Amino acid sequence: MSDPLRPDLCVIGAGSGGLSVAAAAALMGASVVLVEKGLMGGDCLNTGCVPSKALLSAGAAAQAIRSAGRFGIAASEPDVDFERVRAHVKGVIAHIAPTDSQARFKALGVHVIRATARFTDRRTVEAGGAVIKARRFIVATGSSPAIPPIRGIETVRVLTHETIFDLAERPGHLVIIGGGPIGLEMAQAFRRLGSAVTVLEGANALSREDPELAGEVLAGLRAEGVEIREGVTISHIEPSAGGFHVHFEGEGQAPLAGSHLLVAAGRRPNVEGLGLEAAGIGFTRTGITVRSDLRTTNAKVYAVGDVAGGAQFTHAASYHASLVLRSALFRLSARLRPTAIPRVTYTDPELAVAGLTEAAAIADGHAVNVLRWPFAENDRAQANGQTRGHIKVVTGRKGQILGAGIVGPHAGELIGFWQLAVDQGLKIQDIAQTVLPYPTLSEVSRRAAVLSYGPSLRSPWLKRALRLMRILG
Repeated sequence: MSDPLRPDLCVIGAGSGGLSVAAAAALMGASVVLVEKGLMGGDCLNTGCVPSKALLSAGAAAQAIRSAGRFGIAASEPDVDFERVRAHVKGVIAHIAPTDSQARFKALGVHVIRATARFTDRRTVEAGGAVIKARRFIVATGSSPAIPPIRGIETVRVLTHETIFDLAERPGHLVIIGGGPIGLEMAQAFRRLGSAVTVLEGANALSREDPELAGEVLAGLRAEGVEIREGVTISHIEPSAGGFHVHFEGEGQAPLAGSHLLVAAGRRPNVEGLGLEAAGIGFTRTGITVRSDLRTTNAKVYAVGDVAGGAQFTHAASYHASLVLRSALFRLSARLRPTAIPRVTYTDPELAVAGLTEAAAIADGHAVNVLRWPFAENDRAQANGQTRGHIKVVTGRKGQILGAGIVGPHAGELIGFWQLAVDQGLKIQDIAQTVLPYPTLSEVSRRAAVLSYGPSLRSPWLKRALRLMRILG
């Protein structure tokens, strides 16, 4: 075995968080070893964000053909070539892949090792025959789909977000277990591409979200023909000719026949085989145990992204990376801000959230005021024929912006405005006084904010002041 490598940083995992750390550290002049046993780019590029949004875009194109009649254009049922749709998805991945490639990172000066990494003690990692004794280690191994312990599930072909994009044929009837964002996004995409789709959820679909906003999404999907069954308990699954049957607990529920089964019922952190015990790194079933600066129970080791628990988003991993670089390289203070991570469900209508929901704000002890404005009262939304949904802003007693939720067209693009407001501690009056271009969807934000002036406009002191001005001429 060769002499140990002694870089400033050893990054384990070449997904969003790991690549962000490695690239930034290398650009700043730090020596970096990057270890990845699978595909460069990780889940986001290969099996997550990128392919799912490409598939959703294909579904949106098909839906535009169906709904063209509202613009005076002949509508029709689209002729979907599923193999070409699949090629579109793979093409998008291929176009982005060079940014995350081994060649690019080698050009940045990063030593890339394509192998499994394992801690052998508190300060040593072995990978591909190399021994790495870094100044600091970053674990960024991500997460994997969790398969629920349903009797008989092992007897049928189970798809996850890691495998569904490899389908060569369009599902006849796609059954999805899990009514969270991934499940509902895939439900709408495949429904728009011509599949029958049924979503099975044991509790409430989009249960993490404000029920008022989530209800708009569910109504939209149901209107397009997606069947969403909430509060169901699956008894067992059994194979059948051409597919499978899902059986339910309780009387009066007939078995559900399906051709393809997608499981989107949560994720588990990738901690197996890392030798965390040998390194003194604590972990639970939800991920590696970290402090507010993302340092683990081993002071030389940090964890970022999904494996660190918390929000499982690409942008969360990138945010983690920025904090870790401050602490790991320069020993500067870094602390997670729990409200710093916005989230988006990329259905149509989209659902986006920044900061606290109404329920979370009340639970935190805030006296809240809620402001709403519908897209139906927005001129650009009317012109686009996209009037479903509204904005909901939550403020505190003195007008501080605690959070905002948007359900409607391009909600994900609009929510950044409100994330900045939350991060910077702005008040609702700051938004009300902001001039936004007309006609744009962004005006829903200002119109909601202007509503905060309502109580003051009805003040008797204001009426007295007006009477005085009349007297004074």
